[in-house]
Amino acid sequence: MPIIRTPDKRFAALPGYPYQPHYTEVNGVRMHYVDEGRGEVILCLHGEPSWSYLYRKMIPILSRDYRVVAPDFIGFGRSDKFTERHEYSFKMHHDSLVAFIAATALTDITLVVQDWGGLLGLTVASENPDRFKRLVIMNTGLPTGDEPVGKGFTRWREFAANQTDMPVSAVIYNGVAQKESMTTDVLLAYDSPFPDVTYKTGAMVFPLLVPIQPDDPGASDMRDARAALASWRKPALVMFSDKDPITRGGERFFRALIPGAQDQPQIEIKDAGHFLQEDRGEEIAQHIMEFMARTP
Repeated sequence: MPIIRTPDKRFAALPGYPYQPHYTEVNGVRMHYVDEGRGEVILCLHGEPSWSYLYRKMIPILSRDYRVVAPDFIGFGRSDKFTERHEYSFKMHHDSLVAFIAATALTDITLVVQDWGGLLGLTVASENPDRFKRLVIMNTGLPTGDEPVGKGFTRWREFAANQTDMPVSAVIYNGVAQKESMTTDVLLAYDSPFPDVTYKTGAMVFPLLVPIQPDDPGASDMRDARAALASWRKPALVMFSDKDPITRGGERFFRALIPGAQDQPQIEIKDAGHFLQEDRGEEIAQHIMEFMARTP
Protein backbone atom coordinates (compact mmCIF):
# COMPACT_ATOMS: atom_id res chain seq x y z
CA MET A 1 0.00 0.00 0.00
CA PRO A 2 2.47 2.69 -1.13
CA ILE A 3 1.45 6.12 0.21
CA ILE A 4 2.88 9.49 -0.78
CA ARG A 5 2.37 12.93 0.73
CA THR A 6 2.47 16.23 -1.16
CA PRO A 7 5.24 18.48 0.23
CA ASP A 8 3.94 21.33 2.39
CA LYS A 9 5.79 23.91 0.29
CA ARG A 10 3.33 23.22 -2.55
CA PHE A 11 0.59 24.86 -0.46
CA ALA A 12 2.43 28.03 0.54
CA ALA A 13 0.68 31.35 -0.13
CA LEU A 14 -2.22 30.00 -2.20
CA PRO A 15 -4.56 32.84 -3.22
CA GLY A 16 -7.63 33.13 -1.01
CA TYR A 17 -6.65 30.12 1.11
CA PRO A 18 -4.94 31.26 4.35
CA TYR A 19 -6.27 28.36 6.44
CA GLN A 20 -4.11 26.41 8.85
CA PRO A 21 -4.00 22.68 8.07
CA HIS A 22 -5.54 20.14 10.42
CA TYR A 23 -4.96 16.40 10.21
CA THR A 24 -6.44 13.18 11.55
CA GLU A 25 -5.54 9.58 10.82
CA VAL A 26 -8.25 7.42 9.28
CA ASN A 27 -7.73 3.75 8.55
CA GLY A 28 -3.96 4.14 8.49
CA VAL A 29 -3.70 7.25 6.29
CA ARG A 30 -3.56 10.94 7.11
CA MET A 31 -6.55 13.04 6.11
CA HIS A 32 -6.39 16.83 5.94
CA TYR A 33 -9.19 19.26 6.71
CA VAL A 34 -9.88 22.95 7.09
CA ASP A 35 -11.52 23.83 10.42
CA GLU A 36 -12.66 27.45 10.78
CA GLY A 37 -15.13 29.20 13.06
CA ARG A 38 -17.25 27.98 15.95
CA GLY A 39 -20.81 26.81 16.45
CA GLU A 40 -22.94 24.37 14.50
CA VAL A 41 -20.95 22.27 12.07
CA ILE A 42 -21.07 22.78 8.31
CA LEU A 43 -19.29 19.88 6.60
CA CYS A 44 -18.26 20.73 3.01
CA LEU A 45 -17.33 17.86 0.70
CA HIS A 46 -15.57 18.40 -2.62
CA GLY A 47 -15.58 16.27 -5.74
CA GLU A 48 -13.40 15.40 -8.74
CA PRO A 49 -10.65 16.54 -9.29
CA SER A 50 -10.87 19.40 -6.78
CA TRP A 51 -10.06 19.69 -3.08
CA SER A 52 -11.03 21.92 -0.15
CA TYR A 53 -9.63 24.91 -2.04
CA LEU A 54 -12.94 24.85 -3.95
CA TYR A 55 -14.71 26.13 -0.82
CA ARG A 56 -12.35 29.04 -0.13
CA LYS A 57 -14.92 31.71 -1.18
CA MET A 58 -17.58 30.23 1.08
CA ILE A 59 -15.56 29.54 4.23
CA PRO A 60 -15.13 33.19 5.38
CA ILE A 61 -18.87 33.85 5.13
CA LEU A 62 -20.04 30.61 6.73
CA SER A 63 -17.44 30.66 9.51
CA ARG A 64 -18.70 33.99 10.86
CA ASP A 65 -21.52 32.15 12.63
CA TYR A 66 -20.69 28.47 12.23
CA ARG A 67 -17.86 25.95 12.36
CA VAL A 68 -16.85 25.02 8.82
CA VAL A 69 -15.05 21.71 8.27
CA ALA A 70 -13.80 20.98 4.75
CA PRO A 71 -11.78 17.77 4.36
CA ASP A 72 -9.75 16.55 1.42
CA PHE A 73 -10.65 13.03 0.33
CA ILE A 74 -7.81 10.52 0.23
CA GLY A 75 -5.83 11.15 -2.96
CA PHE A 76 -6.67 14.87 -3.02
CA GLY A 77 -5.45 18.13 -1.52
CA ARG A 78 -3.17 17.80 1.49
CA SER A 79 -4.44 14.31 2.35
CA ASP A 80 -2.28 11.24 1.78
CA LYS A 81 -2.34 9.63 -1.64
CA PHE A 82 -2.13 6.02 -2.71
CA THR A 83 0.00 5.39 -5.78
CA GLU A 84 -1.78 2.19 -6.85
CA ARG A 85 -5.11 2.35 -8.68
CA HIS A 86 -6.59 -0.68 -6.93
CA GLU A 87 -6.33 1.09 -3.55
CA TYR A 88 -9.08 3.49 -4.64
CA SER A 89 -12.62 2.21 -4.36
CA PHE A 90 -16.07 3.39 -3.37
CA LYS A 91 -15.69 1.44 -0.12
CA MET A 92 -12.33 3.04 0.71
CA HIS A 93 -13.68 6.57 0.22
CA HIS A 94 -16.93 5.75 2.04
CA ASP A 95 -15.17 4.17 5.01
CA SER A 96 -12.64 7.02 5.17
CA LEU A 97 -15.44 9.58 5.38
CA VAL A 98 -17.22 7.59 8.11
CA ALA A 99 -13.96 7.32 10.05
CA PHE A 100 -13.22 11.03 9.57
CA ILE A 101 -16.60 12.09 10.98
CA ALA A 102 -16.09 9.78 13.96
CA ALA A 103 -12.49 10.91 14.57
CA THR A 104 -13.47 14.58 14.56
CA ALA A 105 -16.63 13.88 16.61
CA LEU A 106 -18.89 15.85 14.29
CA THR A 107 -22.60 15.99 15.18
CA ASP A 108 -25.63 18.09 14.21
CA ILE A 109 -24.01 18.44 10.80
CA THR A 110 -25.23 20.61 7.98
CA LEU A 111 -23.84 18.66 5.02
CA VAL A 112 -22.82 20.59 1.89
CA VAL A 113 -22.03 18.41 -1.12
CA GLN A 114 -21.16 18.66 -4.79
CA ASP A 115 -20.05 16.06 -7.37
CA TRP A 116 -18.45 13.03 -5.62
CA GLY A 117 -19.06 14.79 -2.32
CA GLY A 118 -22.73 13.97 -2.89
CA LEU A 119 -22.26 10.33 -3.86
CA LEU A 120 -20.27 9.75 -0.68
CA GLY A 121 -21.78 12.31 1.68
CA LEU A 122 -25.44 11.58 0.98
CA THR A 123 -24.81 7.85 1.31
CA VAL A 124 -23.05 8.32 4.66
CA ALA A 125 -25.73 10.73 5.90
CA SER A 126 -28.50 8.28 5.00
CA GLU A 127 -26.70 5.58 6.98
CA ASN A 128 -26.03 7.81 10.00
CA PRO A 129 -29.00 10.18 10.17
CA ASP A 130 -28.53 10.98 13.86
CA ARG A 131 -25.32 12.85 13.06
CA PHE A 132 -26.90 15.08 10.40
CA LYS A 133 -29.27 18.01 10.81
CA ARG A 134 -29.57 19.47 7.30
CA LEU A 135 -28.54 18.73 3.72
CA VAL A 136 -27.35 21.15 1.03
CA ILE A 137 -27.18 19.34 -2.32
CA MET A 138 -25.44 20.84 -5.37
CA ASN A 139 -24.53 19.46 -8.81
CA THR A 140 -24.38 15.80 -7.83
CA GLY A 141 -26.32 12.55 -8.06
CA LEU A 142 -26.92 9.11 -6.60
CA PRO A 143 -26.20 6.83 -9.57
CA THR A 144 -27.22 3.21 -9.15
CA GLY A 145 -26.64 1.87 -12.66
CA ASP A 146 -30.37 1.32 -13.04
CA GLU A 147 -30.74 4.30 -15.40
CA PRO A 148 -28.51 5.24 -18.32
CA VAL A 149 -25.93 7.90 -17.56
CA GLY A 150 -26.10 11.12 -19.57
CA LYS A 151 -23.99 11.99 -22.58
CA GLY A 152 -22.04 14.58 -20.62
CA PHE A 153 -20.88 12.09 -18.03
CA THR A 154 -20.23 9.42 -20.67
CA ARG A 155 -17.83 11.78 -22.47
CA TRP A 156 -16.11 12.66 -19.20
CA ARG A 157 -15.72 9.00 -18.21
CA GLU A 158 -14.30 8.11 -21.62
CA PHE A 159 -11.88 11.03 -21.37
CA ALA A 160 -10.68 9.90 -17.93
CA ALA A 161 -10.38 6.27 -19.01
CA ASN A 162 -8.12 7.15 -21.94
CA GLN A 163 -5.75 9.52 -20.15
CA THR A 164 -2.26 8.71 -18.95
CA ASP A 165 -2.34 11.96 -16.97
CA MET A 166 -5.11 14.12 -15.52
CA PRO A 167 -4.90 17.84 -16.44
CA VAL A 168 -6.45 18.94 -13.15
CA SER A 169 -6.50 22.71 -13.54
CA ALA A 170 -7.69 22.40 -17.15
CA VAL A 171 -10.61 20.25 -15.97
CA ILE A 172 -11.53 22.86 -13.36
CA TYR A 173 -11.18 25.67 -15.91
CA ASN A 174 -13.44 23.88 -18.39
CA GLY A 175 -15.99 23.24 -15.63
CA VAL A 176 -16.58 26.86 -14.63
CA ALA A 177 -18.65 29.52 -16.36
CA GLN A 178 -16.78 32.57 -15.00
CA LYS A 179 -13.52 31.83 -16.76
CA GLU A 180 -12.21 35.38 -16.37
CA SER A 181 -11.77 34.72 -12.64
CA MET A 182 -9.52 31.73 -13.25
CA THR A 183 -6.17 33.47 -12.98
CA THR A 184 -2.88 31.65 -13.35
CA ASP A 185 -2.40 31.67 -9.56
CA VAL A 186 -5.81 30.06 -9.00
CA LEU A 187 -5.17 27.39 -11.63
CA LEU A 188 -1.80 26.63 -10.07
CA ALA A 189 -3.51 26.31 -6.68
CA TYR A 190 -5.78 23.57 -8.04
CA ASP A 191 -2.66 21.81 -9.35
CA SER A 192 -0.72 22.25 -6.10
CA PRO A 193 -1.59 18.84 -4.58
CA PHE A 194 -0.20 17.04 -7.63
CA PRO A 195 3.53 17.63 -8.27
CA ASP A 196 3.52 14.95 -10.95
CA VAL A 197 1.36 12.15 -12.31
CA THR A 198 2.24 9.74 -9.49
CA TYR A 199 0.18 11.94 -7.15
CA LYS A 200 -2.88 11.90 -9.44
CA THR A 201 -3.93 8.25 -9.20
CA GLY A 202 -6.99 9.09 -7.11
CA ALA A 203 -8.08 11.81 -9.50
CA MET A 204 -7.62 9.54 -12.51
CA VAL A 205 -9.64 6.70 -10.94
CA PHE A 206 -12.55 8.66 -9.43
CA PRO A 207 -14.61 8.95 -12.67
CA LEU A 208 -14.32 5.20 -13.19
CA LEU A 209 -15.76 4.48 -9.73
CA VAL A 210 -19.16 5.98 -10.56
CA PRO A 211 -21.59 3.04 -10.84
CA ILE A 212 -22.92 2.63 -14.38
CA GLN A 213 -24.24 -0.94 -13.98
CA PRO A 214 -26.63 -2.15 -11.25
CA ASP A 215 -24.04 -4.51 -9.77
CA ASP A 216 -21.09 -2.07 -9.81
CA PRO A 217 -19.46 -1.38 -6.42
CA GLY A 218 -21.35 1.39 -4.65
CA ALA A 219 -24.56 0.93 -6.63
CA SER A 220 -26.39 -0.90 -3.86
CA ASP A 221 -25.18 1.66 -1.30
CA MET A 222 -26.64 4.50 -3.35
CA ARG A 223 -29.82 2.50 -3.94
CA ASP A 224 -30.15 2.26 -0.15
CA ALA A 225 -29.39 5.97 0.16
CA ARG A 226 -32.22 6.81 -2.23
CA ALA A 227 -34.62 4.71 -0.17
CA ALA A 228 -33.55 6.39 3.07
CA LEU A 229 -33.74 9.89 1.61
CA ALA A 230 -37.27 9.19 0.39
CA SER A 231 -38.32 9.46 4.04
CA TRP A 232 -35.86 12.22 5.04
CA ARG A 233 -37.92 15.00 6.63
CA LYS A 234 -35.08 17.09 8.01
CA PRO A 235 -34.41 20.31 6.05
CA ALA A 236 -32.75 19.85 2.66
CA LEU A 237 -31.80 22.63 0.25
CA VAL A 238 -31.20 21.74 -3.40
CA MET A 239 -29.19 24.23 -5.47
CA PHE A 240 -27.97 23.29 -8.93
CA SER A 241 -26.35 25.58 -11.46
CA ASP A 242 -27.75 26.45 -14.87
CA LYS A 243 -24.67 25.62 -16.96
CA ASP A 244 -23.55 22.14 -15.92
CA PRO A 245 -23.89 19.55 -18.70
CA ILE A 246 -23.00 16.71 -16.31
CA THR A 247 -25.71 17.07 -13.64
CA ARG A 248 -28.35 19.18 -15.40
CA GLY A 249 -31.83 18.05 -14.33
CA GLY A 250 -30.62 16.39 -11.15
CA GLU A 251 -32.25 19.06 -9.02
CA ARG A 252 -35.69 17.76 -10.02
CA PHE A 253 -34.75 14.26 -8.88
CA PHE A 254 -33.65 15.39 -5.43
CA ARG A 255 -36.56 17.77 -4.86
CA ALA A 256 -39.02 15.03 -5.74
CA LEU A 257 -37.20 12.38 -3.71
CA ILE A 258 -36.57 14.17 -0.39
CA PRO A 259 -39.61 15.32 1.62
CA GLY A 260 -37.43 17.79 3.54
CA ALA A 261 -36.55 19.57 0.29
CA GLN A 262 -40.10 20.14 -0.85
CA ASP A 263 -40.85 23.06 1.47
CA GLN A 264 -37.59 24.88 0.67
CA PRO A 265 -37.22 27.52 -2.06
CA GLN A 266 -36.31 26.35 -5.54
CA ILE A 267 -32.93 28.00 -6.12
CA GLU A 268 -31.00 27.94 -9.39
CA ILE A 269 -27.48 29.33 -9.37
CA LYS A 270 -27.26 31.44 -12.50
CA ASP A 271 -24.23 31.72 -14.78
CA ALA A 272 -22.41 28.90 -13.02
CA GLY A 273 -20.89 25.68 -14.30
CA HIS A 274 -20.16 22.32 -12.71
CA PHE A 275 -17.87 23.89 -10.09
CA LEU A 276 -20.48 26.35 -8.90
CA GLN A 277 -18.57 27.05 -5.68
CA GLU A 278 -15.85 28.57 -7.85
CA ASP A 279 -18.29 30.58 -9.96
CA ARG A 280 -20.71 31.77 -7.26
CA GLY A 281 -19.23 30.81 -3.90
CA GLU A 282 -20.26 33.95 -2.04
CA GLU A 283 -23.83 33.76 -3.33
CA ILE A 284 -24.11 30.08 -2.40
CA ALA A 285 -22.77 30.77 1.09
CA GLN A 286 -25.43 33.43 1.58
CA HIS A 287 -28.16 31.00 0.53
CA ILE A 288 -26.82 28.49 3.07
CA MET A 289 -26.77 31.12 5.83
CA GLU A 290 -30.40 31.99 5.10
CA PHE A 291 -31.37 28.31 4.94
CA MET A 292 -29.82 27.60 8.35
CA ALA A 293 -31.40 30.70 9.88
CA ARG A 294 -34.90 29.63 8.85
CA THR A 295 -34.42 25.99 9.94
CA PRO A 296 -33.06 26.32 13.51
